[in-house]
Amino acid sequence: MGLWDKLFGGGKKKVSKETAETRGVHMPDLQIPVDEKFTIHFKTNGGKFLYCDSFDEISEALKNILDENGWHDHPFFTLNPRLEERFSKENLTFTNKASESEVFFTTCEHLIAQNGSILVSSNQLKEKKINEVPENVIVFATTSQLVESIGEGLKSIKRKYRDGFPGNITTIKHFQASEDNEDDFLTYGSSSKHLYLLLLEDL
Repeated sequence: MGLWDKLFGGGKKKVSKETAETRGVHMPDLQIPVDEKFTIHFKTNGGKFLYCDSFDEISEALKNILDENGWHDHPFFTLNPRLEERFSKENLTFTNKASESEVFFTTCEHLIAQNGSILVSSNQLKEKKINEVPENVIVFATTSQLVESIGEGLKSIKRKYRDGFPGNITTIKHFQASEDNEDDFLTYGSSSKHLYLLLLEDL
């Protein structure tokens, strides 16, 4: 069993020989599933990826992060009361003041496969910019939040929040801005982050 089979329970999607032969060398590779594509780009960006089958595994992974960084007695900055409630049994302390913490603990809107970024909004950041939160970030997300592109993620947000579209939509990436992403307006004003992803299987 390959690495991606072990992580996601499925192999590469097969593409017919005819389809492969008619596609140019610069066309996207259809053989890479969205989950695998995200993982590749996310790790290339420098993010640390922890895939978990259950919340018990999430708890264990979080404990390992705390051990690795010596954060057991360190308050986590979060702006999400539901996240605090869900992790209330994990012996964590929380603060709503960024200046009191070195760690931003958050959820996200979507995980973007095309570039391995994390799509967030005012539901996670309120009015803050990415460069105003701590440089260490722990994101709790689920596999159902994986989407192919930023455009797909924005469409999903529009469908989900029909009665109140969130503002402050942006992406978190672990790499510095470069010529390759200058056209991505969602990265404007962002900064490089030391990022952990706790990904819970929910499909």
